[in-house]
Formats: sequence, C-alpha cells, structure tokens
Amino acid sequence: MKTQRENMINEQLYLVDDDLKNGLYRARRILQDLNSCITREEIQQVCKRLFAKFGNSSVTPPFRCDYGTNIYIGNNSYFNYNNSMVDVAEIFIGDNVLVGPDCGFYTAEHPIDPLSRRMGPEYGRKIIVEDDVWIGGHSVITSGVRIGKGSIIGAGSVVTKDIPENVIAFGNPCRVYRKIDEKDKIYWQDRISSFYEEFPNLREN
Repeated sequence: MKTQRENMINEQLYLVDDDLKNGLYRARRILQDLNSCITREEIQQVCKRLFAKFGNSSVTPPFRCDYGTNIYIGNNSYFNYNNSMVDVAEIFIGDNVLVGPDCGFYTAEHPIDPLSRRMGPEYGRKIIVEDDVWIGGHSVITSGVRIGKGSIIGAGSVVTKDIPENVIAFGNPCRVYRKIDEKDKIYWQDRISSFYEEFPNLREN
C-alpha cells in the first residue's frame, strides 16, 4: 500500500498525515537555525541538513520552505533574502543559478472544483530550473514549470509555462522577449575583461 508521502512525491493526490506533519515540523526546526545564521559557513552547514542536495551554494536568510527534503540545489547558486519554496513536489535548482529577493517557487496544486477542494486532497508538480539561470526579484515560479539553461527571468514575473534556453523573458504571465545571442556574449566578455584589467588582483585563479 502506497504512503501519502509516496503519492505526494509522485505528483498524485495526497493528504497530510502524521508522517508528513513530522516532515513539516522537522523543516521548521531547521529553518529556525538557518534564519538565525550570520556567516556563509554557518548557512552552508544548516542547508546541508535541510535540503535533499545542497552543493557549494548560498542562501541569504530569511528563507522558507515546507519540507526541504524535496529541494535539490547544485553548485555555486545563490538565493537572496525572503525566498519561499513550497516543495510538496520536487524542486531542482541547477548550478550557477541566481535568484533575487522575494521570489516564490510554488509546486502545490488544489482541485479546481470548490467542493472537491474542501475535501482536502491536494497534489503538486515539480519545478526545474536549469544551470546558469538568473531570476529577478519578486518573481513567482508556478508548478510544473521548467526554465531552460542560461535564461533570464525579469523582476516581478509570473512564470506559468516552460521557458526555453538562452532567452530573456518577463511579465505576468511571463513571455519570451528575445534570445540571448553572440552580441551579448561579446559585449559582456569585453566589459568583464576590462574590469579585471583594472583590478587584476581580484581575478580568480
């Protein structure tokens, strides 16, 4: 017989039972520790306890989530303050992802019919953010969405559908504005090179 946790992870209808309540309580206790951390080193230690996977990344408190055990974060990613993750389904964050302040990642879904909604069962759909994505502040990423590698989501966007790789997209609902192309690469690599020529001691080995 399947458990409610298995149903939840498999994006099927589920009800919160004692096992899931304990998962919620576990996360709340760890979040108390996380949200009192000061240094990056302290934050990383607590995040390794909270999340299913946490690479060499950083989260600026305060941060909120439901379980943490359904969140996978790669390397060199950064979350600014006041980010929230409703992780009743899995949330996958790749490497080198930048997330501005006050963003929400919401995997939860409820029945459309009000009478069915009152009966309690709900479900979720996973969110995937691929490598090198930048999400501007106050953006909302809704359930079932994939954001493609290298793309930029403008501040204040509400992402309700998949976003392809290497594009700039923004708005409510979020729509693609243009591709990120070779001109962008040349312009920004020239600017970065000039910066490091001015400050050579800051260049990483």
